[in-house]
Amino acid sequence: MIGNLESFQDELAASGFPPLANKLAGPGFRAGIATHDLGPLRLVSLDTPESACVGRERDATDGDNLAIKVMTRGRTRIEQGRGVADLGPGDLVLLDPTRTLRFESTASAHVTVLVPRRELRIRPAQLDRLVGARIDGSHGPGALVSVLARESARSASAFREAEALRSAAAVVELIAVALESRLGDGQAAPDAWLRSRIVGYIETRLADPGLSPPGIAAAHNMSVRRLHKLFEDQPLTVAALIRRRRLERCRAELTGTGRTVTAVAARWGFSDPTHFSKLFKATYGYNARALTTSNRARTARTRAAGRNEDGGDQGSRAH
Repeated sequence: MIGNLESFQDELAASGFPPLANKLAGPGFRAGIATHDLGPLRLVSLDTPESACVGRERDATDGDNLAIKVMTRGRTRIEQGRGVADLGPGDLVLLDPTRTLRFESTASAHVTVLVPRRELRIRPAQLDRLVGARIDGSHGPGALVSVLARESARSASAFREAEALRSAAAVVELIAVALESRLGDGQAAPDAWLRSRIVGYIETRLADPGLSPPGIAAAHNMSVRRLHKLFEDQPLTVAALIRRRRLERCRAELTGTGRTVTAVAARWGFSDPTHFSKLFKATYGYNARALTTSNRARTARTRAAGRNEDGGDQGSRAH
């Protein structure tokens, strides 16, 4: 437990939460927080006293994530957008950290899943309808999300990397189904919504070397032909989209780390290093290995600059 409001707010900010002003927080404030990462998701477990909080509107640049809040114990009334959600144990709600938020709660426990917006692919008009709307956690897709979120928060630290990525993909998929159900009127999802879900599915499985159109189609209960038809008016086919996003992940990792080209290519589903190198150069116009060479040169310059600042080289020349 954390017995200091300022320390608790610092912990929240470090976990990716927007700043909140708690009107009921007094000198005896005590709360608990635990944070675990599961692939691209962040799971934050909170144990809080009676609270009345306000979160102000934030700049869109602070909004990389959306939040799914799942109640474990106690009750909370949340207002955001056009929605007012009265939540009991098991219930959940979608929140947008960039929008004004108000909530009042009893002493309670809850798990919040921070999901990158790109994973859910929710259109603005849909988001307006979903934020602040209660999703029943006692049955249907909402119940599955509720249980899986709470269990994942308890056991996320025990997952190996590949297990974490696959588990995160399952959580994202269930959240998408629960949100679609909350939106739905019983009719089939429009092509754009279904395509967005598939893109999110692909995004969370890029590290899986077996990711392919047949597997994607099977996971969404459709034929491969239907899958390709969904993307026929898009800039990239399904296979090309997978390839391009993997290349983008590789380029980003090669730019920011000291890992080898072969290791990074294998991490993102390219089992043949020669094929990867040719594909990378054809796409970007330069060799992937140039990024690792640039990294080593940059690191060497940084170290040399550090030695000069410390006077190490000057001391050597003095002798």
